[in-house]
Amino acid sequence: MQAVALYPEGPELRIVEKPKPEPTDDEVLVRTRYVGIDGSDRRIVAGDIGGDPPDGADHLVIGHEAVGVVEDPNGSDFETGDVVVPMVRRPTDEMSRFAENAELDMAPPGTFHECGITGAHGYMAEYFTADPEYLVPVPDSLADYGIFVEPASIAEKALDQVFTARSGFDWRPESAFVLGNGNLGLLALARFSTGDEFDRTYCLGRRDRPDPTIEFVESVGGTYVDSRETKLSEFPDVYEPADFVFETTGYPQHSIEAVSALGPNGIVTLQGIPGDSTFEVEGGGFHSDLVVNNKGVLGVVNSRRPHFEAAVEWLQAVPTSLLDGLVSGVYAVDGVEDALSDTDETIKTVVSFEK
Repeated sequence: MQAVALYPEGPELRIVEKPKPEPTDDEVLVRTRYVGIDGSDRRIVAGDIGGDPPDGADHLVIGHEAVGVVEDPNGSDFETGDVVVPMVRRPTDEMSRFAENAELDMAPPGTFHECGITGAHGYMAEYFTADPEYLVPVPDSLADYGIFVEPASIAEKALDQVFTARSGFDWRPESAFVLGNGNLGLLALARFSTGDEFDRTYCLGRRDRPDPTIEFVESVGGTYVDSRETKLSEFPDVYEPADFVFETTGYPQHSIEAVSALGPNGIVTLQGIPGDSTFEVEGGGFHSDLVVNNKGVLGVVNSRRPHFEAAVEWLQAVPTSLLDGLVSGVYAVDGVEDALSDTDETIKTVVSFEK
């Protein structure tokens, strides 16, 4: 079978031939249909993050946003032809409390591998095997859109975390502000704009019109905020204080500046992972703002099964035309380099194993 493999010493990306995997007694064989590409994949291929092969291997099969069809249920509760989405993390110790509680998203570094990211092969191959525990069923109606389940699950986890963090009082959020108009930011904006949690949504970017991402923001009812014109500290005065800020940029200053965009009792979740950066902070004002106005900052990474299932539920509820608006290109395997390129026209690219 064909697979897309990263050889980290280069780093070098190659399309390779590998044996079709044989499922063990506790695994299901899945035929891959589509694999989505996000900013993490581009950084992995560039050698910026992750990229560690499994033990004993000289390469890593990339890809963590996949949808496939069960080829061999192998005695599981699945049936041949079922559409499934694989989860990302696998424990290094099956007896850890995070594994036993199905809370790998909260496991500390060093206690898990991430398929297609570090330590475990991913899904950009014609076939893969997985323990049924890490496969989420998807209705046939989403067979062409399953690549959105994993990234949408991150937005669902963020919502879960912020509402849990604010469950100690009568929190009534009205506005959500997404920082970043990349593919995760736009998908999250669509979730917040079409859900019941918020009345108004905003999205921060640095693009000039005409631009497909700005068009998407406005198509789902969001307001586009140009960071070159409006600083985060100015957002409350120009627009309104945000109740929830969802950061996707990986720009380290946003971890501090986003707090100034919040209203009292507001909360920020940080999803972007920056490189090393040093900058000055007026620490007294930042600290005081958090305390006096009951603001909060949370880091959010990965997600667990209930978040995947919530993502499936949301994706079923929105028109497919909305999701189509997020796909800027579908490529055959031999076009993976083009799929990984990033331009102003790129939103979400997909590698198809059916082309």
